[in-house]
Amino acid sequence: MLRQKPELNIIYISERMRHSLQPVARSSLTAVVAPMGYGKTTAINWYLNERGREGAAVLRVSIYSAAVNICSAPTGILIPPSGPLILYSITAGGVSVAALFMGGYLPGILMGLCVAGLAVFIAVKKGYKSSDVKDPDPAIKIIIDAVPSLLAVIIVMGGILAGFFTATEAGVVLCLYCGLLSILYKEMTLKSFYNLLADTMESSATILFLIAASSIMSYVMSYSGIPAAISNALMSVSSKRYVILLIMNVFLLVMGMFLDLTPAVLIFTPIFLPITRSIGMSDVQFGIMLIMNLGIGSVTPPVGSCLFVGCGVGKVKIEGVTKYIVPLFAAMVVALFLVTFIPAIALVVPYLCGLVPSLGWTM
Repeated sequence: MLRQKPELNIIYISERMRHSLQPVARSSLTAVVAPMGYGKTTAINWYLNERGREGAAVLRVSIYSAAVNICSAPTGILIPPSGPLILYSITAGGVSVAALFMGGYLPGILMGLCVAGLAVFIAVKKGYKSSDVKDPDPAIKIIIDAVPSLLAVIIVMGGILAGFFTATEAGVVLCLYCGLLSILYKEMTLKSFYNLLADTMESSATILFLIAASSIMSYVMSYSGIPAAISNALMSVSSKRYVILLIMNVFLLVMGMFLDLTPAVLIFTPIFLPITRSIGMSDVQFGIMLIMNLGIGSVTPPVGSCLFVGCGVGKVKIEGVTKYIVPLFAAMVVALFLVTFIPAIALVVPYLCGLVPSLGWTM
């Protein structure tokens, strides 16, 4: 039996995925791996609660655990299925969702490895001990119990790549599959189903309103020549590709600190996409770079959503977590620059799948 249920606005299946990770490892490394494409908030909740139950762990270990989980959360929006990548595809005028999904794997894994490597190094250096909380169920039972849930990712990605359905249709298939599993796991009730529908309608209405408003804004910007003006301003600073991308990354990192991810994608895609096309960057690589920037911004104050959620769940103060986030933030920025300046990292998997024509710059 699972010891706790996730919040209603989190897919029930992520709880099974989270549960399957418990016998694998009980350390800072698990805290990084768990959010990489699986139940992000649920994984944070479980890890911090387990730390709290140990009793012997000192406060700084709990704060460090919160920082590691907060900084590992952005990997989940790069490794598919990814809502932000679908939103970027729509805003960019139909960039292949399959190419974006396949392109997100290596950057997401790279970011996760950078955070995990530094997290393990700091934990070993400071003498932080891994969790020794025991699970009443044997490891093999937990893993077998999670297999149907883990198949959800394979069904979505396999169906898209095989051409059985589009990314939009994949969302419907995934909802039906997860609905059946929630009934199988006996975790769905009529009341919770009603609450899930209400949350879905609220979230969908918000996103659709933002998309409608961004479409108007894109038309106004195109009509007034704002993207061309920004492009000319950047080109006047330097005509070198790497300098322009460096300026763009710094700008997006700063904006990610003050804007939520969804409106930021809708605002900055029509502004920067023409610029990146003019310097020979693939639309797929730019999409990955954009989402990485804004994801990193979600762990920083003053508006970082992951920062506030992680501190709230871990019951720690933001000022205490910040000093631990700084080195992990630097590790994420290193991964970001590697993806920005080495196109093959984001393009090699889509290229091998025949979804993009080349591995490098287009000009």
